[in-house]
Amino acid sequence: MVGVKMAAAAAASIRERQTVALKRMLNFNVPHVKNSAGEPVWKVLIYDRFGQDIISPLLSVKELRDMGITLHLLLHSDRDPIPDVPAVYFVMPTEENIDRLCQDLRNQLYESYYLNFISAISRSKLEDIANAALAASAVTQVAKVFDQYLNFITLEDDMFVLCNQNKEIVSYRGAVPIIRCSRGTAAEMVAVKLDKKLRENLRDARNSLFTGDTLGAGQFSFQRPLLVLVDRNIDLATPLHHTWTYQALVHDVLDFHLNRVNLEESSGTETSPAGARPKRKNKKSYDLTPVDKFWQKHKGSPFPEVAESVQQELESYRAQEDEVKRLKSIMGLEGEDEGAISMLSDNTAKLTSAVSSLPELLEKKRLIDLHTNVATAVLEHIKARKLDVYFEYEEKIMSKTTLDKSLLDIISDPDAGTPEDKMRLFLIYYISAQQAPSEADLEQYKKALTDAGCNLNPLQYIKQWKAFAKMASAPASYGNTTTKPMGLLSRVMNTGSQFVMEGVKNLVLKQQNLPVTRILDNLMEMKSNPETDDYRYFDPKMLRGNDSSVPRNKNPFQEAIVFVVGGGNYIEYQNLVDYIKGKQGKHILYGCSELFNATQFIKQLSQLGQK
Repeated sequence: MVGVKMAAAAAASIRERQTVALKRMLNFNVPHVKNSAGEPVWKVLIYDRFGQDIISPLLSVKELRDMGITLHLLLHSDRDPIPDVPAVYFVMPTEENIDRLCQDLRNQLYESYYLNFISAISRSKLEDIANAALAASAVTQVAKVFDQYLNFITLEDDMFVLCNQNKEIVSYRGAVPIIRCSRGTAAEMVAVKLDKKLRENLRDARNSLFTGDTLGAGQFSFQRPLLVLVDRNIDLATPLHHTWTYQALVHDVLDFHLNRVNLEESSGTETSPAGARPKRKNKKSYDLTPVDKFWQKHKGSPFPEVAESVQQELESYRAQEDEVKRLKSIMGLEGEDEGAISMLSDNTAKLTSAVSSLPELLEKKRLIDLHTNVATAVLEHIKARKLDVYFEYEEKIMSKTTLDKSLLDIISDPDAGTPEDKMRLFLIYYISAQQAPSEADLEQYKKALTDAGCNLNPLQYIKQWKAFAKMASAPASYGNTTTKPMGLLSRVMNTGSQFVMEGVKNLVLKQQNLPVTRILDNLMEMKSNPETDDYRYFDPKMLRGNDSSVPRNKNPFQEAIVFVVGGGNYIEYQNLVDYIKGKQGKHILYGCSELFNATQFIKQLSQLGQK
């Protein structure tokens, strides 16, 4: 069961709330007081892969150390006994994990055991632990057992992904939401089960997710949040779309997982008896976190703007660095004339100020180097694969704008992108077409795709999906772009720039709501629209559930949770973020069953096409 600690008042983000919950857990389930006097209680943290994935985007090794965590180890690794230290466990209540935990009790590995289950543990498994503790004479050592309801991974202040547990049920801890979903989809199946689960929980006063201190600030709110469950099938084009914003590009073309990007860097050649050969590639990892101000400001920006901003930051840093050097040089003035002494006095204060800001300057340099490396890696993909051309062409297809080049020409161009890029482009064309191409035209496209090295399995599935869904056309509007030839790129195309952007188009994004954003807007603002008028309505607080699609609440919602059953992506997330910026006082949270990029989505379509 996933428990999203979402109160109706948005004073704290989901990331802050989950971080607080984790810190409380690491403090033996006692509220953690920041800057409390004295040393923390030293302890070890034992987690499984799910626990590791939940913690790693939120707490650094230093933060864990500050909480008293001396070691953090995987549950199923070989672990030596540390009999004088307490252990905090953070694991899923699976059969395999419970067996290993019972083995730890029998082996007397630790002084005491604080057991925290990511989702609710069943009574039978709890009895297994009790029997193991009894047999090992370790009953008094099992200090606490908690269901944490934390089986979700928070990647942003307003974005989460479920832990991949097929049998787990989605639930929300906090204010009881109003649920809306489309009919005849996987989203409807989830909504029905969730509504039933929440009703059962509300009837059980002993085991409610909506009583006690779990409500937090939400108990002071007069309006409940809206939960919109949508199915991935409502929009299959966006996950395939080549993107143009920084975060979405990083996820699309680089190895980016749980807010960490892994890069391979090679530097020139090395000599050997056999002659010159490429140097071995170095792997580097960078964490893109909330404390990274550049990332927070520019992750949703168009890539040319990011390149421009990195260059500006670099020039600003160099100017500050040069000022420190100049002051140091002046400090070496000799002679005793009054002018020199006066200048020395003035510059001593300036140098003192400059030196005091040195840590900040070094951190600025670290972030500049980080984003120079990441943006350079992205740029290499853009130029090598002509991703700007793909992005612009797909935008025109999706917004039904006149095309200035033949689709067949791009597919057949050996210098334009990878086979996967070409397949993504063609699938977007096929999905967005008001009517499918004729059999003769389709055969021509398939031959060109095959000649380009494409696997046609994804197309096979999309054909079946389109026929089954009887979709004459895709949703009316996806987006639009315009091209601005100079201006923004003029500086980064200069010789002194870190980025050689020549040949890359400067495409400026024009805000248009994607299908998920449009659905949210209709439901959140209580608009009448054929796209959402038939959406089912569930209110778990009502004594009897019914099959209504007529909302009882007529007032627009201030808060909403959008959850995509079947997987989400950063393009969709960024579109929602941009939408809500113009809605003062309103807040949204984006969640999905999994987060995938286009490569991962293509693989899924390919597997479905083989069946």
